[in-house]
Amino acid sequence: MAEMFDKNRRILKAFLVGVQTADLPPGEGAELLAELKELVENLHLAITGSILVNLRSPSPTFLLGRGKVGEVIEMAKESGADVIVLDETLSPAQQRNWEEESGLAVIDRQEVILEVFADRAQTREAMLQVELARQEYFLPRLTRAWTHLSRQRGRGSLGGEGETQLEQDRRTVRDRIAHLRSQLAEVRQQRGVQRQRRMRVPVPTCAIVGYTNAGKSCLLNRLTGAQVLVENKLFATLDPTTRQLALPNNQKLLITDTVGFIRRLPHDLVEAFKATLEEVVVADFLIHVLDVTNPDVARHHATTLAVLAELGADRKTIIDVFNKIDLASPAALDTARMLAPGGLFVSAKTGEGLDRLLEHCAACVARESAAVELLVPHDRYDIIARLHEIGQVHAQDLRDDGVHIHGSFPASQSAIFAPFVLQSPPASPSAPAP
Repeated sequence: MAEMFDKNRRILKAFLVGVQTADLPPGEGAELLAELKELVENLHLAITGSILVNLRSPSPTFLLGRGKVGEVIEMAKESGADVIVLDETLSPAQQRNWEEESGLAVIDRQEVILEVFADRAQTREAMLQVELARQEYFLPRLTRAWTHLSRQRGRGSLGGEGETQLEQDRRTVRDRIAHLRSQLAEVRQQRGVQRQRRMRVPVPTCAIVGYTNAGKSCLLNRLTGAQVLVENKLFATLDPTTRQLALPNNQKLLITDTVGFIRRLPHDLVEAFKATLEEVVVADFLIHVLDVTNPDVARHHATTLAVLAELGADRKTIIDVFNKIDLASPAALDTARMLAPGGLFVSAKTGEGLDRLLEHCAACVARESAAVELLVPHDRYDIIARLHEIGQVHAQDLRDDGVHIHGSFPASQSAIFAPFVLQSPPASPSAPAP
């Protein structure tokens, strides 16, 4: 990440600036500053100091007042910092003003998150998505890299050398953005083809969502035996991983791990990762994983719901799952019960509580299925095989006039079994509320 700040100097030490604005609940500025510290540490930067600033009204020049800006710059330089990191979004002009005033690199929370994502990206899709978000972020900020050319501007209709170079860079970045979007379109098309192949044999799907570092990948590994990377750091997993799971009633379920959310997740990143987050949109239901040991679990819960709302997936059936109960205090468990009275309590590490989670998953699948009785002729064993693929056969009895089947099958696949229905579907048994 050092190259983007200063081509001639490596960034090693950071001074953090938290902001408590009037629209934030009391104390949230300090919590966000602690989260920013963890984000910066994930970039392997040493933190030389921090300050929390109370901001009544933002300044268009620096965001903070000029007096406070001078104080922050003095503290940063005395601590030996190479970069000042503000826990707010800076406009390109504000960022440029800070750097001119301080002589240091200055970045905001959005840039930090972009760099963390860039550090975590492994697959081609993730790399493309992160690079697109970065290029769109840096396009209006290119003047940061060319401040030394401002003195070379000449007069006349064509402008000076520096102006020409800047326009060339902007054109290069725009071309790069167009190329990345084209490549991402190809990736999305490939993902759509893969999804269509899965849909040929319809299997219920669910997606695991939640705040970053809540234990989503660990839960997927525990349930399915997957080998997804599990590390105690933010955004350890950026790419979706889908595995098949057998529920207690032998119903198959496809379960997908997704990228973690975070407060103030940049909108550009949400847009860039929509190809990945499509798995959330198309899933039949969601498993919302929360770290019950985290003191900010309530805000993490609200953040995830806000991102789901932005994706249009907030109306889906959501199973709230509080993870890491093996490390939780009784007070933390009580807080979680008040936050989500119908929530489940599990430990992906020890396996405690996972049986009940699987029962709830089976109940969610059952809600999407129609219970029917069928009589399939002996010469239509292709239909019987298909029924086993698309749903759950509870009972199968060989009779003289055909094969009698009682089962639950997706209503969307009724064209397959409708000609063989013996009677109207009985009322589905009530499933436990997630």
